[in-house]
Amino acid sequence: MRKLLLALAGMTISAFAQEAWKGDLTGAWQPPYTPDLTRGTTAKMTPYGEQQFAKFDGKIDPCLPVGVTRQMNAPDPIQIVQTKDRVVILYESWHIFRTIPTDGRAHPKDAFPTWMGNSVAKWDGDTLVIDVTAMHDVTTLDTVGHPHSDQIHIIEKLRRTGPTTIAYEVTIDDPKSYTGPWTQSRVLQLKPGLELMEYVCLENEKDRPHLMGTK
Repeated sequence: MRKLLLALAGMTISAFAQEAWKGDLTGAWQPPYTPDLTRGTTAKMTPYGEQQFAKFDGKIDPCLPVGVTRQMNAPDPIQIVQTKDRVVILYESWHIFRTIPTDGRAHPKDAFPTWMGNSVAKWDGDTLVIDVTAMHDVTTLDTVGHPHSDQIHIIEKLRRTGPTTIAYEVTIDDPKSYTGPWTQSRVLQLKPGLELMEYVCLENEKDRPHLMGTK
């Protein structure tokens, strides 16, 4: 009997150790490059959205911030730092960061629109749910230029699904630019030992004067 109990205890400890990663987002992660956020989704633009998309010519200053979705779309890694009441996301691209409270607070009233908006988050079991509002409309959702307005509301969900994976889901709700909410999903890969590099967009820059856009 004693041997059986010891064996069961060992199995329990082993199972716990194997799943110790649940709910822990800490680490350096590699997202897949996602130039078209709408691909494989139900996204359908309103007449306003189609008009804004038609205006896009690719002429975006490469040193200005690009907004929440394009940051996560980039081919460069990110680092997540998780504490009891806050999650910090460091992006190698554009050398930018988000610091997101998880202590239950609401968005501030009359938040001033910014490049990255205002983010608050909560835990739903082992899923981090990030709520983003107050983004101005000068950025695009992706590299190909899908637009958004200042009415955009973003919900991001991050859930650790294995020792080396995070399931990432982003839902776009922008009634001015799209006929209804739509969602895109992808998987982030853990990169143990990876350190984010310095990103300086104007260092040794030679292409900027020659940028012609896409049209």
